[in-house]
Amino acid sequence: MGDDSEWMKLPVDQKCEHKLWKARLSGYEEALKIFQKIKDEKSPEWSKFLGLIKKFVTDSNAVVQLKGLEAALVYVENAHVAGKTTGEVVSGVVSKVFNQPKAKAKELGIEICLMYIEIEKGEAVQEELLKGLDNKNPKIVVACIETLRKALSEFGSKIILLKPIIKVLPKLFESREKAVRDEAKLIAVEIYRWIRDALRPPLQNINSVQLKELEEEWVKLPTGAPKPSRFLRSQQELEAKLEQQQSAGGDAEGGGDDGDEVPQIDAYELLEAVEILSKLPKDFYDKIEAKKWQERKEALEAVEVLVKNPKLEAGDYADLVKALKKVVGKDTNVMLVALAAKCLTGLAVGLRKKFGQYAGHVVPTILEKFKEKKPQVVQALQEAIDAIFLTTTLQNISEDVLAVMDNKNPTIKQQTSLFIARSFRHCTASTLPKSLLKPFCAALLKHINDSAPEVRDAAFEALGTALKVVGEKAVNPFLADVDKLKLDKIKECSEKVELVHGKKAGLAADKKEFKPAPGRTAASGAAGDKDTKDISAPKPGPSKKAPATKAGGPPKKGKPAVSGGAGGTGTKNKKGLETKEIVEPELSIEVCEEKASAVLPATCIQLLDSSNWKERLACMEEFQKAVELMDRTEMPCQALVRMLAKKPGWKETNFQVMQMKLHIVALIAQKGNFSKTSAQIVLDGLVDKIGDVKCGNNAKEAMTAIAEACMLPWTAEQVMSMAFSQKNPKNQSETLNWLSNAIKEFGFSGLNVKAFISNVKTALAATNPAVRTSAITLLGVMYLYVGPSLRMFFEDEKPALLSQIDAEFEKMQGQSPPAPTRGISKHSISGTDEGEDGDEPDEGGNDVVDLLPRTEISDKITSELVSKIGDKNWKIRKEGLDEVAGIINEAKFIQPNIGELPTALKGRLNDSNKILVQQTLNILQQLAVAMGPNIKQHVKNLGIPIITVLGDSKNNVRAAALATVNAWAEQTGMKEWLEGEDLSEELKKENPFLRQELLGWLAEKLPSLRSTPTDLILCVPHLYSCLEDRNGDVRKKAQDALPFFMMHLGYEKMAKATGKLKPTSKDQVLAMLEKAKANMPAKPAASAKAASKPMGGSAPAKFQPASAPVEDSVSSTVEPKPDPKKAKALGVSSKAKSAQGKKVPSKTSLKEDEDKSGPIFIVVPNGKEQRMKDEKGLKVLKWNFTTPRDEYIEQLKTQMSSCVAKWLQDEMFHSDFQHHNKALAVMVDHLESEKEGVIGCLDLILKWLTLRFFDTNTSVLMKALEYLKLLFTLLSEEEYHLTENEASSFIPYLILKVGEPKDVIRKDVRAILNRMCLVYPASKMFPFIMEGTKSKNSKQRAECLEELGCLVESYGMNVCQPTPGKALKEIAIHIGDRDNAVRNAALNTIVTVYNVHGDQVFKLIGTLSEKDMSMLEERIKRSAKRPSAAPIKQVEERPQRTQSINSNANMLRKGPAEDMSSKLKIMYRTYRIQARSMSGHPEAAQMVRREFQLDLDEIENDNGTVRCEMPELVQHKLDDIFEPVLIPEPKIRAVSPHFDDMHSNTASTINFIISQVASGDINTSIQALTQIDEVLRQEDKAEAMSGHIDQFLIATFMQLRLIYNTHMADEKLEKDEIIKLYSCIIGNMISLFQIESLAREASTGVLKDLMHGLITLMLDSRIEDLEEGQQVIRSVNLLVVKVLEKSDQTNILSALLVLLQDSLLATASSPKFSELVMKCLWRMVRLLPDTINSINLDRILLDIHIFMKVFPKEKLKQCKSEFPIRTLKTLLHTLCKLKGPKILDHLTMIDNKNESELEAHLCRMMKHSMDQTGSKSDKETEKGASRIDEKSSKAKVNDFLAEIFKKIGSKENTKEGLAELYEYKKKYSDADIEPFLKNSSQFFQSYVERGLRVIEMEREGKGRIPSSTDPCPDTSVSVRPSLKFVIYSPPLDQANHGMSICRHSAYYTSRKNILRSWRGII
Repeated sequence: MGDDSEWMKLPVDQKCEHKLWKARLSGYEEALKIFQKIKDEKSPEWSKFLGLIKKFVTDSNAVVQLKGLEAALVYVENAHVAGKTTGEVVSGVVSKVFNQPKAKAKELGIEICLMYIEIEKGEAVQEELLKGLDNKNPKIVVACIETLRKALSEFGSKIILLKPIIKVLPKLFESREKAVRDEAKLIAVEIYRWIRDALRPPLQNINSVQLKELEEEWVKLPTGAPKPSRFLRSQQELEAKLEQQQSAGGDAEGGGDDGDEVPQIDAYELLEAVEILSKLPKDFYDKIEAKKWQERKEALEAVEVLVKNPKLEAGDYADLVKALKKVVGKDTNVMLVALAAKCLTGLAVGLRKKFGQYAGHVVPTILEKFKEKKPQVVQALQEAIDAIFLTTTLQNISEDVLAVMDNKNPTIKQQTSLFIARSFRHCTASTLPKSLLKPFCAALLKHINDSAPEVRDAAFEALGTALKVVGEKAVNPFLADVDKLKLDKIKECSEKVELVHGKKAGLAADKKEFKPAPGRTAASGAAGDKDTKDISAPKPGPSKKAPATKAGGPPKKGKPAVSGGAGGTGTKNKKGLETKEIVEPELSIEVCEEKASAVLPATCIQLLDSSNWKERLACMEEFQKAVELMDRTEMPCQALVRMLAKKPGWKETNFQVMQMKLHIVALIAQKGNFSKTSAQIVLDGLVDKIGDVKCGNNAKEAMTAIAEACMLPWTAEQVMSMAFSQKNPKNQSETLNWLSNAIKEFGFSGLNVKAFISNVKTALAATNPAVRTSAITLLGVMYLYVGPSLRMFFEDEKPALLSQIDAEFEKMQGQSPPAPTRGISKHSISGTDEGEDGDEPDEGGNDVVDLLPRTEISDKITSELVSKIGDKNWKIRKEGLDEVAGIINEAKFIQPNIGELPTALKGRLNDSNKILVQQTLNILQQLAVAMGPNIKQHVKNLGIPIITVLGDSKNNVRAAALATVNAWAEQTGMKEWLEGEDLSEELKKENPFLRQELLGWLAEKLPSLRSTPTDLILCVPHLYSCLEDRNGDVRKKAQDALPFFMMHLGYEKMAKATGKLKPTSKDQVLAMLEKAKANMPAKPAASAKAASKPMGGSAPAKFQPASAPVEDSVSSTVEPKPDPKKAKALGVSSKAKSAQGKKVPSKTSLKEDEDKSGPIFIVVPNGKEQRMKDEKGLKVLKWNFTTPRDEYIEQLKTQMSSCVAKWLQDEMFHSDFQHHNKALAVMVDHLESEKEGVIGCLDLILKWLTLRFFDTNTSVLMKALEYLKLLFTLLSEEEYHLTENEASSFIPYLILKVGEPKDVIRKDVRAILNRMCLVYPASKMFPFIMEGTKSKNSKQRAECLEELGCLVESYGMNVCQPTPGKALKEIAIHIGDRDNAVRNAALNTIVTVYNVHGDQVFKLIGTLSEKDMSMLEERIKRSAKRPSAAPIKQVEERPQRTQSINSNANMLRKGPAEDMSSKLKIMYRTYRIQARSMSGHPEAAQMVRREFQLDLDEIENDNGTVRCEMPELVQHKLDDIFEPVLIPEPKIRAVSPHFDDMHSNTASTINFIISQVASGDINTSIQALTQIDEVLRQEDKAEAMSGHIDQFLIATFMQLRLIYNTHMADEKLEKDEIIKLYSCIIGNMISLFQIESLAREASTGVLKDLMHGLITLMLDSRIEDLEEGQQVIRSVNLLVVKVLEKSDQTNILSALLVLLQDSLLATASSPKFSELVMKCLWRMVRLLPDTINSINLDRILLDIHIFMKVFPKEKLKQCKSEFPIRTLKTLLHTLCKLKGPKILDHLTMIDNKNESELEAHLCRMMKHSMDQTGSKSDKETEKGASRIDEKSSKAKVNDFLAEIFKKIGSKENTKEGLAELYEYKKKYSDADIEPFLKNSSQFFQSYVERGLRVIEMEREGKGRIPSSTDPCPDTSVSVRPSLKFVIYSPPLDQANHGMSICRHSAYYTSRKNILRSWRGII
């Protein structure tokens, strides 16, 4: 009893571990009672028993064990920490419970296992149970199987993984124990219940009796879909819902979704893949070629046995397929043909999609072999081609099938049609698009008229199947010419067809139909459909001879397909090339002559072989004319080129005839459907002539044209092989030169690198130096695309040659490959990728390393070598390692099979000799490079041990290990490293070196990943332990890595993981998580898409920068922040609830959590107004101080107490700066959700922020500025205006910070000032900033002066307060400042004013010292040489000037002649709303001119009682108005007042006429357009339109919308009238955009709408149907080119970016629309080198940033087309190339640019480009001296011209100046005076040009120049539009045809005569 009393006093946990069984029994009973009493699953009581639960279940006493099992079950069910015990407890149950004789123990053990599964530990449980199946005790095996069966029955196949169970089933059926076999049978029946027939294949090889028994049991099972009866904890809501549905009678509905999904498990996926290539007989390839058929049969039978395996392992089957194809195609023994076909069937079935790459090689051969009539052969071929079809898509093999359909053999035609019919059965309407259906229907329609009845029947069946698949609507257009009898036959066949996808359970149907491999059809079919969808394009088939493009959809990996065709090497993983190849049979010479005679003049054909060269030349000229006039569809290309090749053909001796002949070849290739057959005819001749001095260029042009028609890869390979089969070195050299240029033009995609390298090696060995030089040049071009790995091919060359190659590579180093300019639009379609994006806009070819022959080194890794590496003697070990290094060095590139080397090297990583460890690491680096991506299979056994070396105590060893890990990760990616528990186990080790290195590595790698494996969560507990590590470096690295873990896992998961920590640790870690959450980088693209969904439609409109248009609806800088905030806001209540269940250290902290859940700002009615009154009445201190005193702080605290949450106020006024940071973070989080509160407390918030400006802590200041940017963005969105009180108490203190020494702070302050102008008038901001210029801080003075310049530039002179004169005088004082930056800022500001107001600035600034004046004049001269500023200034000036004349304009407008329809008023109002929404953009604020806004008000208020009669239009005497312009001797100073007077008088007239343009009446609109055109066509009068351009363009595109939506739909309206109206509109636009000064006035928003209207018009199919529709579209094309070239380049580029974004967002938008917008952008990109200096890069980069926010990389890649991402990359690449590192200085308008994807992208580009600077430095030095001379001479020339223009501008010396300018231009004909004219008015430019013409005529005696009023000839400039979306480039007279309609209308003629009579012209 004494002993009993002792143990009875012990606590429960000690009793449970006691030696006495009674004590343990008592302990278990007490523990059970405790467990049942604990209500909180997270109670710390549970943790006390954490280590004891295993003992509960493994107790040696059977009675005690039962009680222990009961207690353990309750523990697992209720304890939140129970999951930690899963492995050990389940292992204990398996080994110690399942072998017990008591059934109760076994039941409890099973229940414990099932409970672990319920608490989300299913995988661990299943793993232990599967281990139990290997136990020797049959009782344990039976119990494990039973547990798995029950788990599957209760939880379903989604929770219990079936594949590992099915894998061991056959073994269980072979057990000696009947009980095991019986239990295996039961679990097999249960598995069948869930996956049905998918279980059959894995069990095919079990005992036939057992299989029969199973079949009997399977039949008895109910047919309904099974449903889980038990759910995981996370699925409890689903369970409740299911029960509710069942009780409500909705049982059928209740788990329907799950039930439908379960049977979709594919048996194929459950099978183990079998590797058969190595099992082929060693002599297989010899035997298959043997002469004796018996030997060939033996070889085939061996293959047949191997391919019977239902699932084959992927590998290189190219040689095997090639051998089988040869047997099928050429073997005379039909029995062997059938056998080979069966082998192909087996390969296709076993490999599935992996066989797709070989399908293109085999399909034509099989189809042609259908000529065999023996049934067994035909059947075998049918099975083969059907199986092959399922591995690819119909799209991919369409060209091959269509080519065979023209075969003359009726059996082939019949079987091909039947194959098409069977293929159609697997298609759906979406996977059988019209573009694919059309060629098939055309071919089948020929067959229904065939003489053979079996061919006709097969064609009927195929057409009937198509009809069934896509419906009559889609097929009927192709059956228009089919008679009724045949049509009825097709419909009859259609009714009989049963489609694969026609049944509801299509997948199950497929599986039943193909029993040998159930599920295969469905899976393959589905995949095939998907691929077809991915690549469906107007160009259906892939290249017949480019098998790389035949793979099903875009290739998953960048490895080339092995092919013998010319297409070569496959495509890069990010490009999916799909080309339409024209298949054309070779025609006889007679047929060609017949076809040619039908399209060529008779004389032309007769004179082709004339002996007289002149006749041949004339013949060629006729030939060329005929080709130019031919239509693409009618041009018989092959016939024409055969005629050209007719004697003398390419042996033509006359070079003129030959040149013409080559030119005609180029024309035919460009204009016709040029096939490879045609190309083969001419290429030999072209190569022969390429070296000819006179004809070489023509030959190159022709070859380029053929490359565009037939693709460069094929053309290049043909040309190279022909050139090197000749002996002419000149031809070889020029061919290589042509190829170099062609690669630059076409890009590198798809080129056969191996073939080129072989030819280049031949060329390098040539004796002719020109050939060698050309070869080296070609290598240089290839280097641009391939990179340094190209050199590896040539390392065996002679040293001298290698040095030349290296020199060429060095030239190219760092350069980016040019964007392809040819072959893009024809051959590129959408491509998707699964890899990471590249950053350079280059083409394919970077995967060249995959083309290298890899050496098998496993035979060199002998056992002797391995034993050497493991020897006890370190010297011998070193010898072994040296040998390994030598083997790898020698092989260069190796195959992944390296024998026992990994094990040997792994041992050396732990070597006691650190030198050997380092050597091993170096070898592993070599190994990574040598093996390439294949190294990933060694990550687990070799890569992870390298990570262990990071824990070494020696720095150099750790550095080597880190370099090795990086080398491996570069090859493998990060996925393999993060998968599994290996990395978490390494992090678990308490080695400070290992932890800090590993965390640092993860912090570096994680940000760049788009997604990570779920196993990353396993590292989190160890990351938390690192946060509390005793080593400071480990803690720091852990803190650095924390945000990146959160970026991928999310805050919620990270917070959830803290549940396992101790309470004290948990609080610390949660605090760190909160901090990391605030600093968390933007989510990668993959998760950004998901994050954007819950934001809905309203959220994105908020929080965008002030400069972003509202209509963009883009969340810019702070987009990532609202999302977590929203989640937080939504989860507040649940968070509060869960907090109650947690163990909280104290009640006060709980209370604080509850307090923090409410709003932080409380809205007090009239609170702000009362505070303003108190301050005005001096009841409180006015917020005005030099440094804040305590009374100000106390006053602010008092005022805040009523409207700010107490806890936040405590944080805001805490003495520790970290609390200020926390307060700011909270304010940022609540900014969007508490808008009203923020605005209500705005004055207090701003005052508190001014206090923070006086803090010394930079982090607080940065946070405060960040918050201010978000705050003012919000205020501008809410259209809030700052009060005077708020402004005066905040702005002066903000301006103090503009003088901060740190650039980043100054930039932020400038950005805030910029945004404040949207909520506070700029004119009121001006005095505050002017006050800032009086500071003693020179940086502040300089920044304030620059800001003043920006205000004047953006808002005109009216912002200058109190008056412009006073303001400018104060600014001018700073020109004499001692600080250089201040002087420059002052000068720049005055130059800005000068650009707006001209010479008037000299009056305004008053008297300056001579020194200051000379500095100013010099700066103004310099600014005149930069043409970028002027257009912007002119545009921005006019709104200010026109405001003064509004009243006059309005009075004139209120005449009786004003009325518009109600519909037009609505359109005007709509546009006004859109225009207002653009006000968020700083440039858009001035978008709509003031006078136009007044017009809109007038229109809206107009009562519409009086209508305007058209004849009254004639009463406006336009020419009299222009009288003041025609002054005899115009002077520069006189321009402005005259123009202003004229503008004032004409404003109302122009307003009225423009308003008529948008009239709903066509005649009214045409008459208005006529009058405007009269003004625009006369240079001296066009200036009157200045200031009205936006107004006119808005009216114009409103009329375009009216035509598109109303007039075109009106059937009563004559379409000729619409054409006439279109012509007038387009003519006006062309006239307008030929006047550059007017074109530049068009604002961004207006240009966007204009381009939208024009592109919509071009795509309007209704126009094409009209008689003159094509003319209209040509004219629009010309107009688009004009708009792109002549508009303000910033505005048009910005407009196109916004338009592209809108078109991609709009679901209803046509893909063609987006494509045309992108082509406009490409045009702009090509113009960038000339226009870059005139572009506001900050604004463009902001637009790109917004675009990238809306369309992150991941989202762009999901677009059907790859064009958007390529367009964006090309634009950015061009900008980087032109601006260099300075591009990063133009991100000022982007907030949080560090989080911007754009900045990261630019940085990567710049990093890449910076690599080339070193190689260029020497050349820069050499050219330095010449550049200095050049610059100095340019400066002198510019000064000289400035003096001349100064004379021209003065009254006294104008004639002298003109004479000097004439002499100068005559002497220097290439002199550029454009920069001096650009800044002047249009009138001054006309004056100078006219003056020069007068002088020229006087000196040459040509009389006087005609006056400006004389009718002048058409001076329109012929511009060839080069937009890609129009195939031709129409001449100007055709493009202006539209104007001719307008100008020749009767009304126009009469009006013109009246106007001219007034002027006395006629």
